[in-house]
Amino acid sequence: MVLTFGLISFAFAQSKVISGKVTSGTSGPIPGVSVFVKGSPANITQSDAAGNYKLNVPNDAKTLVFSFVGYTTLEILITGTSINADLKEENTTLSDVVVVGYGTQNKRDVTGSVASVKSKDLENLPVTSFEQALQGKAAGVQIAAQNGKLGQGITVRVRGAASVTAGSEPLYIVDGIPITSGDFSSTTAPTSALADLNTNDIESIEVLKDASASAIYGARASNGVVLITTKQGKAGKTLIQFNALGGISTPSNHRDFLTAEQYVQIERRAGQGAANQDFLNGDYATLQEALDDYSTTIEARLNRYSAGNNDYQTYKVNSNWEAASFQDNPATQQYDLNLTGGNDKTKFYIGGQALDQKGIIIGNSYKRYSGRLNLTNKVTDFLEVGVNLNFSNSINNRLSNDNAFSSPLQSVALSPITPFIDPRSGLISGTLPGAASNYPVYYNPFISIDNAFYKATVYRTIGKAFANINLAKGLKFSTDFSVDNLNQNEESYYGSLTFRNTGTSNGDGQNISTFVINTNTNNFLSYNKTTGKSAFDVILGTSYQKSTTKYSTIEGQDFPSDSYIKLGSAATKVIATSNESAFSFLSYFFRANYKYNDRYLVGFSVRADGSSRFGANQKYGYFPAGSVAWIASEEDFLKQSESISLLKLRASYGLTGNAEIGNYSARGLFSGTGAYGGLPGQIPSRIANPDLTWEKTKQLDIGIDFGIFKNRITGVFDFYQKNTTDLLLDVPVPQTTGFSTKTQNLGSLKNTGFELGINTENLIGAFKWSTAITGAINNNKITDLGGQVLNTNEINAAVAGQPIGVFYLPEYAGVDPANGDALYYRNSTDAAGNLDRSTTTNINEAQRIFAGNPNPKYTFGLNNTFSYKNFDLGVFFQGVSGNKIFNAGGQYMSANASNGYDNQTADQMDYWDKPGDVTIVPEPRLFAGNGIGNSTRYLSDGNYIRLKTLTLGYTFPTSVLSKIKLSKLRLYATAQNLATITGYKGWDPEVNADYQSSNINQGVDFYSAPQPRVISIGLNIGL
Repeated sequence: MVLTFGLISFAFAQSKVISGKVTSGTSGPIPGVSVFVKGSPANITQSDAAGNYKLNVPNDAKTLVFSFVGYTTLEILITGTSINADLKEENTTLSDVVVVGYGTQNKRDVTGSVASVKSKDLENLPVTSFEQALQGKAAGVQIAAQNGKLGQGITVRVRGAASVTAGSEPLYIVDGIPITSGDFSSTTAPTSALADLNTNDIESIEVLKDASASAIYGARASNGVVLITTKQGKAGKTLIQFNALGGISTPSNHRDFLTAEQYVQIERRAGQGAANQDFLNGDYATLQEALDDYSTTIEARLNRYSAGNNDYQTYKVNSNWEAASFQDNPATQQYDLNLTGGNDKTKFYIGGQALDQKGIIIGNSYKRYSGRLNLTNKVTDFLEVGVNLNFSNSINNRLSNDNAFSSPLQSVALSPITPFIDPRSGLISGTLPGAASNYPVYYNPFISIDNAFYKATVYRTIGKAFANINLAKGLKFSTDFSVDNLNQNEESYYGSLTFRNTGTSNGDGQNISTFVINTNTNNFLSYNKTTGKSAFDVILGTSYQKSTTKYSTIEGQDFPSDSYIKLGSAATKVIATSNESAFSFLSYFFRANYKYNDRYLVGFSVRADGSSRFGANQKYGYFPAGSVAWIASEEDFLKQSESISLLKLRASYGLTGNAEIGNYSARGLFSGTGAYGGLPGQIPSRIANPDLTWEKTKQLDIGIDFGIFKNRITGVFDFYQKNTTDLLLDVPVPQTTGFSTKTQNLGSLKNTGFELGINTENLIGAFKWSTAITGAINNNKITDLGGQVLNTNEINAAVAGQPIGVFYLPEYAGVDPANGDALYYRNSTDAAGNLDRSTTTNINEAQRIFAGNPNPKYTFGLNNTFSYKNFDLGVFFQGVSGNKIFNAGGQYMSANASNGYDNQTADQMDYWDKPGDVTIVPEPRLFAGNGIGNSTRYLSDGNYIRLKTLTLGYTFPTSVLSKIKLSKLRLYATAQNLATITGYKGWDPEVNADYQSSNINQGVDFYSAPQPRVISIGLNIGL
């Protein structure tokens, strides 16, 4: 007994109990904080609901570690048995760590221009793709959706468009992996490969904007670089978080179209207008003869569109096709489950998401299932290994292009006198074959909802294995290998009842497969050293990337019935094609940063890139950049300042490149499509250019970082100038070469602008109020195109001296009050240079003018966050200004009934009716084209301010959490796109018709769906 007692006493003598309380200066007591002895993570406890903890530790324990997600890990030396800890929230000061190319830096030491957005500003939003969550939150980064369809392409421009015909999207790097991005749609409506990423897995997004920050990525950095860092594990007890979100979507705007009575009135008036015009032209002997002829024609048409009866005379049917195009309260559901934890040796993050989103347009939906595993293991003191693995499966029930009669929103062209259901058949109007095939006005897209489908299914795996080896003090070797595998299948079937749209009576089916395998490896050395007042870090490495894309398509027609939808049942195989292409990059990079006396900073980087895309004489490009910074607030004359916490002056200059062109643009190519008379053959398809090389962008950046009043106000201001030369263009060549164009380096453009970002802590204490402001001004101008004017859609143009995509149109002069004619300004110049501002009724006699810029000059975001006790409120506004929008659908829907039998927008009832009328809507003249040509008549201001996000949340207090054994419980409600202030009369000012979108073709609206307004309720649970 004595021996046993002695052993027990000896055991107790070797340990002691430490207790205390964990708090945060901003949040009070923190429950669920992991507390353990450094080096012994198995001995662990957690703080309770009041923040209190107790831990039995060995007597020789030296340091306690306090760890909790969202707070900086704190280590405290053990000096007694009572230790309190005050944790600081992460990412709230100028000393944040930001991700840069191939590493991280203290934000205070960054000499380039880097915009950083953290997870708290991205999470739990009802968006399909992370770019939508980023919109308005990074100065100088313009993000715009083309329409409100789910999974569609989103335009991202960093400091303006840096190319005319090559790619202008930034380079996307996820955890060091240059991922596959861009459009893999088989139609002209682009999709976004970035939609495969789960926004809630993202820890931070850094946008590298100037050459100093981005030149480490060399030939692909002219359009900026977006670094996406996903969430990692943290030492401590495993934290389980579950998030659920459910919401209802509605269109953010509706448009008013004519009622049945108005439609009949304007069509009859259009007949009168056309009759009078034809009589004046001498086509009829008397006016009455013309009126009678047109009246007969109009009434017959109205009878036809009224399902072959005279209901139109009493306006019995008054169909609202616009409202019918939108689904009734489509639902969004999103569920996330995350596990985070680990110890000193191994850390892990496991995340999974299920997203089910119904679009506002009927027939549109998007589902995504994703899972992520990020795992690191410290094998020894000098070796760390890890893997990042992400898998996603998305199913996108797509719609037709904006410029297709099968697109639901084009149903607004159908007449309101046409019933949804044809009383003659009981079927959707327009389903009947034969003589009634010209009923209604156009193909009814609602037929496709039940008789067709277009589904894009994507399986995506992004994986990376890496190792970090500590070779010596401060010297580390890093190596990684990654694979981004995208496998997409697009399957469509158009049943026999869609014959009016497809031209096929017995069904048409397609199956299109796209397979992309993108591999990348990085190997680099990094060295950090501090000697006295000097500190420097150096990176030297190499990178290799190869991407291969395989594409195949097959189309079949004539199926036994609509019960057979697979191509094996098609009697006729119409198309069977396949192709394969690849590109590769071999790169070498170097970066060095030097800091002296904690105030003088110098940075230099250079990258050598070799690409398979360029000519034999220009395989390699070299891209250097340098930067300097002075932290003036460290000088004696400011160091003791009560008001200035930080004042840093920055300047950088460097060269970056753009390689986003076709894979074989420099090569002389042959095509195997020269078959003739049943014999195979090949034909030349491209002329070689062995001197083809990168587009090059020289960029100057001058910036100021500041913090005042103990960093209650912090901010950044930048001025930049980007000059791009050696533009990659298809230049006309003599036809005697056998070719019409040749890809060459020709032309230049520049972007100049200012950026401002301010963060303020307006009120602190029980009631907190903080504000984040982003604003940017960008001026884009093409300076040289070798005399070319690029104008593919007869709306936008690329021409020297103007911004890219400038609207190039005849100028509308209104309506002649005497006769209702549409007028245009001639805008011609005589030999003396005098401008002729007289008017003409012939649009072909009016010279085009540069009528406006589709690119916003000003972009901004304003985010206010309020909190009181357990309540929080976030109000985020986003907007643009200084741009124009062209309604390309106006010549049909807002055409004063002068372009056929399309239904019209309600404002067309203000048409000219009699001499002396003053209006901007010309007289209706059926098929006379009175004022319907592309002109400034359909050009509007694109300015808007949008209440992008409004969020109200309640976090349950620790007294409640302790009873239900939870570390966190928060309820919240979010409204997305709640309100928009704009002068644009279309559905939405954030628009660009998907079928024609390019660097040049911007700011065009053509029956494009508006953004959805989403009202959702969410729940965050932490265990």
